[in-house]
Amino acid sequence: MATVTFRDESATGKPLDEFTLPDLPERISARELVRLRVREEVARHNGDPGSRFRGLVRPVEAEVELNGSRARRIDWERQADVAERAFQRNGFLLLVGERQIEDLAEMIDLTVDPVVSFVKLVPLVGG
Repeated sequence: MATVTFRDESATGKPLDEFTLPDLPERISARELVRLRVREEVARHNGDPGSRFRGLVRPVEAEVELNGSRARRIDWERQADVAERAFQRNGFLLLVGERQIEDLAEMIDLTVDPVVSFVKLVPLVGG
């Protein structure tokens, strides 16, 4: 099992957020890794729904309260689907170690590169 650090960065390389997940498979597809990351951040948010949502993909307006700062319960599968589409449209880069992942089917060895960076190129709004 591997422990992975998920790191968000701006297009200029500025660190935005980071969290670590233990007990992941040693080998995993990029698609599974993206979906796992989204599932974890949504679970964290849904566990504390009064908090401001901080994640790869912002929830759609229907999931955001009137003040725009707090989201209601979020569907992780919906968010993960949006994240996959965003990856395919170059909405964010996925870096494992120093290597850019260009295909969601690509297999990643997390024992070799345990740091996964998501470089946000445009604001990602889900749906």
